[in-house]
Amino acid sequence: MPAIVKLQLSLETLAEAISSLDLEEKRQLQEIIEQQIFEAEEALYEEDIQTQEEIQVVRDEYALGESMTMDEYLAHRSNSVL
Repeated sequence: MPAIVKLQLSLETLAEAISSLDLEEKRQLQEIIEQQIFEAEEALYEEDIQTQEEIQVVRDEYALGESMTMDEYLAHRSNSVL
């Protein structure tokens, strides 16, 4: 199991360290940061009461046949054009 080390760095020091990386290392770092941002945003959405309520409304509409999936819409649209 890899060792985990937590460091306290100023943003300026971190920026200097990033500047010293080569292009491929910067791309790898970018991928790591983007993945962590995505996961953090997902967690916020899952915890947000308003978002949960909006999702439930859409699920209810779908269950009642008041809305359709994108695939259903596209299939219906292509059948209407023919």
